[in-house]
Amino acid sequence: MTPIVGLACTQQVRDSYLDPADLDRLSTVAEFRHRPFDAPTAWMQAPASTAADDAALADFAADLDVLLLCHGAPRVTERVLAGAPRLRVVGELEGDRFGARIDIAAARRRGITVLDTTHGSSMGVAEWALALALVGLRDAGSLFRSLLDHQPGFADPEQRRAHLARNRELSGRPVGLVGFGHVGQRLIELLRPFGVDALVYDPYVPRELARPYGIAFADLPTVLTHGDVVFCLVPLTEGTRGLLGAEQLALLRTDSVFVNVSRGAVVDSAALVQRVQANEIIACLDVFEPEPFPVDSPVRDAPNVFLSPHIAGVTVESRILFFRFMVDELTRYFAGRETTADLTDAVLDERHGRASLR
Repeated sequence: MTPIVGLACTQQVRDSYLDPADLDRLSTVAEFRHRPFDAPTAWMQAPASTAADDAALADFAADLDVLLLCHGAPRVTERVLAGAPRLRVVGELEGDRFGARIDIAAARRRGITVLDTTHGSSMGVAEWALALALVGLRDAGSLFRSLLDHQPGFADPEQRRAHLARNRELSGRPVGLVGFGHVGQRLIELLRPFGVDALVYDPYVPRELARPYGIAFADLPTVLTHGDVVFCLVPLTEGTRGLLGAEQLALLRTDSVFVNVSRGAVVDSAALVQRVQANEIIACLDVFEPEPFPVDSPVRDAPNVFLSPHIAGVTVESRILFFRFMVDELTRYFAGRETTADLTDAVLDERHGRASLR
């Protein structure tokens, strides 16, 4: 019997995230169904579950083999799972991380595979992290501000000489990565042509990754003091909130470039602003706490800062990749191969900050 794959999400997600080519690929292994839902979506917490939501989702899932979720979908509860005896896979396309829309423990008790392809946006985030590092090494934010202010770029030859004396290339430089998930791993691939010396802090990932990725792992202070560029790449979890406080930021080298494409709340904003205002580092920030950047925040006025409004992972391609990666996973699953985006114990430990700090 042909397996049935159902997607619960808003109509907007259905129209913009699903590429016809991927639907065609899925149709070779399963029947596809969509039912629109419009439950409130929150990035960092599970949707509130109501009896009506449970009933509607349970009705949709009743004869499915695979239930996929995205924005607008209610949470998959024990009641939903109990009413879907054929269900073998539950997957989330895009939340913030870690399957917040799924009662993972209940799914596991029933032997259901739980997948999360939120890393569809990670490719774009890694690209933007690289771009911000290049901008920061040239301190191009200050030049951009000058040109926008209808200035010539440099007020005089001495200012030009002083700036160009600090103009740096990325090739061969020491870099530090705080976090080595999907974004970090893709970023290392992008950094390979630059021949950087990369140190990584991440207490969750297997140390066996060091050799194939050409990196070394170290503790957080060592990583922060190592890099001419330091990338903040961790998701916001119970274990990473406030990870980079005043003590940690003080370890950044003078004139180093600090790139944050993760979440603003990972960093102590006041401490970061202090180092920026002292002109000790160059900050290239896609995120900040609070978000959006407050209109009166001094971080907006600092010449040694380059800002973007949380756009790193928001690309035309990423919208398509969420579903594309899930189709890849389902194609593997139905062919009897192991899936790669499972919510394993290690991933869930990361979510709850349960790993010991190395």
